[in-house]
Amino acid sequence: MLWFIGLGITGIDGMSPSTLKILKKAGVVFFENFTSPIPKSDQVKIKKLVRSRFMVAPRWLVEDGKMILSEAKKKTAVLLAYGDPYIATTHIELRTRAELEKIKTRTVHAASAIPSLVGECGLQYYKMGKPVTIMREQQSWNTVYYTIYENLVRGMHSMLILEYNSDAGFFLDPKDAVASLLSAEKEQKRNVIDRSTFAIVASRIGSKKQNIVAGKISSLAKLDFGKPPHTVIIPGRMHFTETDALEVFARCLDEPFGNSKIQKISDQMLAKYVPKARKALEEVIRMFKDDKEMQPVIENAQLYIDDAEKFQSEGKEELAVLSIGYAEGLMDALRLSKGIDPWT
Repeated sequence: MLWFIGLGITGIDGMSPSTLKILKKAGVVFFENFTSPIPKSDQVKIKKLVRSRFMVAPRWLVEDGKMILSEAKKKTAVLLAYGDPYIATTHIELRTRAELEKIKTRTVHAASAIPSLVGECGLQYYKMGKPVTIMREQQSWNTVYYTIYENLVRGMHSMLILEYNSDAGFFLDPKDAVASLLSAEKEQKRNVIDRSTFAIVASRIGSKKQNIVAGKISSLAKLDFGKPPHTVIIPGRMHFTETDALEVFARCLDEPFGNSKIQKISDQMLAKYVPKARKALEEVIRMFKDDKEMQPVIENAQLYIDDAEKFQSEGKEELAVLSIGYAEGLMDALRLSKGIDPWT
């Protein structure tokens, strides 16, 4: 048998009597340390509770899974983790493999830091958008950037889970995470993140040294957030009850506000290209006002521009972008065939 047991956000101190009983009777206990660091005090306490084999399990051992599954075929094995055991996709995959190999599995669920810190910040959980992990490597930054963009367009909050490498003992610092987003903004230029963006940094949620600080990125950049783990939240539209709660639950360096002033990429494109196309069309009309052969081309270009504005007002952004593209295509065809440049 293979047990998947979550310790919640308070660790061993929040362990139920039934969990204690399972651990004492287990044939082997694997305590994974890659989703969250294990304090030495918790490791020592659990090791004393376990009456059989005890092992701290690094990422590779859980991902490989062969040793855990082999032990579970012969005796009761336990995979112990902070939070809820199924927040980690690696654990779900291991359970799937166990069931396929006819190994019986059982679960003890517990509170995860992810929903817990949302409540601790005073935010409403149903307003959380897609969470995303931010790594130190630059190639991950644009993915995080556009996840925040997609959440903000919908008015949702973005949770940024900072990289933790248990093998290297590395935790990404919140200041470095935010700096990487500002770098992505310089490259993408979609007006998603800047130094006036309001953010929340939640540290060590569930521990006695829990700390929550909120403010503009420019204000947070001056702080030392202490020991990890940390999580960054970029709020979307905030209800007044959320801002009220945040002011009470957190240390707010600036008055809380939502980051809701963001345009869709399609709207940004249309704001730029529709006026540009209209101006070019005016020049085409001036050049060919007496040319009857050009009138169908001009009329179609006019209709496409009108359609673009109509589709945008109806929320059909993709059709709007296509329409303005067709209008520009017709005028580009004139430029190439007639040797003119209405865009200048």
